[in-house]
Amino acid sequence: MSGYVATTGGDTRRDPLKAVALVGLGLLTLINLFNYLDRYIVAGILPMLQDAMHINNEQSGRLQSAFVISYVVLSPLAGFLGDRVPRKYLIFGGVTVWSIATFASGMADTYKHMLIARAFIGVGEAGYATVAPGIISDLFSRGWRGTMMSIFYAAIPVGSALGFVVGGLVAHHWGWRYAFYVAGAPGLALAFLALLVREPARGESEGEVLEPPPMLEGIKRVATSPEFHFINWGYTLLTFAIGGLAFWMPTFFNRSFDVPLHEADFIFGGITVVCGFLGTAAGGVAGDWALKRHPGGYLWISAIGLLVGAPFAVGAALAPGVALAYGCSALALFFLFFNTGPINAALVNCVPANLRALAVAANIVCIHLLGDAFSPDLIGAVADASTLRIAVAVTAIPIVLGGVVLWIGSRRHGAQPSPAPSPAG
Repeated sequence: MSGYVATTGGDTRRDPLKAVALVGLGLLTLINLFNYLDRYIVAGILPMLQDAMHINNEQSGRLQSAFVISYVVLSPLAGFLGDRVPRKYLIFGGVTVWSIATFASGMADTYKHMLIARAFIGVGEAGYATVAPGIISDLFSRGWRGTMMSIFYAAIPVGSALGFVVGGLVAHHWGWRYAFYVAGAPGLALAFLALLVREPARGESEGEVLEPPPMLEGIKRVATSPEFHFINWGYTLLTFAIGGLAFWMPTFFNRSFDVPLHEADFIFGGITVVCGFLGTAAGGVAGDWALKRHPGGYLWISAIGLLVGAPFAVGAALAPGVALAYGCSALALFFLFFNTGPINAALVNCVPANLRALAVAANIVCIHLLGDAFSPDLIGAVADASTLRIAVAVTAIPIVLGGVVLWIGSRRHGAQPSPAPSPAG
């Protein structure tokens, strides 16, 4: 990856885009696609896995929780290293570990072995997710970041959907173990490609190369940022809901409407690709437009997406027919993904360049530890106690609360970083 240096302070969209920076963005986005494919492959084969390993809904949700907990535990270390060492080596190590762990999931003979393999997915992904947003921020100036983050995070709906589709189709024809084998292999090639690129210097897009401050000084700076807290808590509430929904929705269509699992995987996967991609792209462009008009524009756009999307999530859960449920799911996904680019652009913009990996790591800890670490498990428990329809419907509550938090944040703060702390503290 080549550095991209803004010539106007890094805060307008008039800066020329360098082809080499776009190539770097493309590779990071492709890796992110397999990140989410490997993460959600379980969702595409869940009923088969339940039958094979004789596990209930709560135990099934715990497979996702095992991934998230290890992801959260390792993220602070990855964030610390991500502000200090060459980031491409962290990417190489992380992608290699999670790809091997995905392959190992297909070899698991017991539920315990499956839990361990899924936990190592989180170990690997921590090394990647904490540093990639900072690299993108160093490649592109402030006024472009909403759009570029949307391109990067468009891999979320596409990769998640491929997890449903690839998992469902491969498992339908060759068995659930082969779904993990097919998903894990490409990551190893991408890991080696990451070693061939040159990453930008930290702060290069702002025209100032920065060294990281001492750890305690960096933690203090992030922890005392009001902007960071609004972004973080709004994002946490969203992640609680959307993480649980992504895990359970193919099974929801299978059980609530008797849709064959491979068909539910394919249809819901297609909806996720189209609506998630369009929502992510539209939100990125809208966020950059809003930022030019108000310093809190990124958060304002994110809040709109959540508040508009919540009623459609309820509609999908309570729809009397499968066609209406699919339609409401499509609209819910569009508006929920509408916030992805803006909220992540706001996150990297609210701290100096030499603290971005630390801020992203802190955000990862909160959104997953308090968000989707337990939401698949809790949704499964609610479904066991009532119905899966009710469990899906109540996820609208944290979505609305997240929208309110981000709306307040957009009025009070503009996600603007204060001066960077010096390396000497």
